Amino acid sequence: MVEAKSSAVLIEHVVKQFGEGDRAVHALADVSLNIRDNEFFTLLGPSGCGKTTLLRCIAGFEQPTNGRILLFGDEIDELPPNKRPVNTVFQHYALFPHMTVAANVGFGPRMLKRSRSEIESVVERILKLVHMDHLADRRSTQLSGGQQQRVALARALATQPEVLLLDEPLSALDLKLRQQMRVELKQLQEETGITFIFVTHDQEEALTMSDRIAVMSDGKVQQVGTPKDIYERPINHFVADFIGETNFFDVTVEGVNGGKATCVAPGGARLAAEAVEGCKVGDTVSLSVRPERIRFSQDGAHGDSLNGVIERPIYLGTDTHYHVRLPDGVSVLVRVQNAHGGAKPVTVGDKVALRFDPGAVIMLMD
Repeated sequence: MVEAKSSAVLIEHVVKQFGEGDRAVHALADVSLNIRDNEFFTLLGPSGCGKTTLLRCIAGFEQPTNGRILLFGDEIDELPPNKRPVNTVFQHYALFPHMTVAANVGFGPRMLKRSRSEIESVVERILKLVHMDHLADRRSTQLSGGQQQRVALARALATQPEVLLLDEPLSALDLKLRQQMRVELKQLQEETGITFIFVTHDQEEALTMSDRIAVMSDGKVQQVGTPKDIYERPINHFVADFIGETNFFDVTVEGVNGGKATCVAPGGARLAAEAVEGCKVGDTVSLSVRPERIRFSQDGAHGDSLNGVIERPIYLGTDTHYHVRLPDGVSVLVRVQNAHGGAKPVTVGDKVALRFDPGAVIMLMD
């Protein structure tokens, strides 16, 4: 068991079931997480994976069927939402349309019966923090989507929560504004020192802002780690496939020595990878290789390379994606940075050998 006092939010074996009998749905299946103080922690996964249900359990809008949730060492399962020292920013900001920006932000402190001078001081400080002080007297209906998002954040922060919960708050914004707000959200978290728990299905959002990420699927936590851990060292097929783009190869384990495995790929190429626990000679396993970790070679095949033919290039500005067809019909995606003075470009029909960067080949648990 994780020591509760070391955590901002400690989630222990939480189960959430909706319905009974044959129609019962397990939205959360034995979820345990330790979310640290002053951490930007993201719950990442596809729709229906349980991430919003978990957030609602922390907020008090749902009650776990089993398990417990502690906030800074104190059990909060019996506390109603308005008694928990957390606040939530939803996908739809639900600002009060008849109120000014300042009145929206000051609403929470007023409900807590703070003094007028204290409310004014908090509103002024928080609006400066989110760069909205110049619009304090404007009504929320007169704001752009990005401005409304900032006001919603300010309103949530004005009550000085110990934990801020964010349920896909950027999904309604256009791409450019989402990219801008990612940077501002992370900066805001660092400046306030508040623990942020962020829910999203957008992998780029998660990688950009998070200190750590919990990847979820079917009500279970698949992997927890830093963005670099999750991207570069996925532990199973789901995580590797959900985070970014990757290539999968089914191979046979030829040898295991000192934690390293030699695997035979289709066509006879031998690829080295760190062996997963329980891996043994003769096993058929799956390997993952990111497209940007593959290099072209036109000087013939090597023992650790795969032969293929360039089938389809896709120019994307910063880089070009090449689809390479292997002799067994498998298509491999290769991502090449577009740089002046780079390697000689390849074209459709060219025969190439694909070589992998050191450490690029990851063996998966399933």
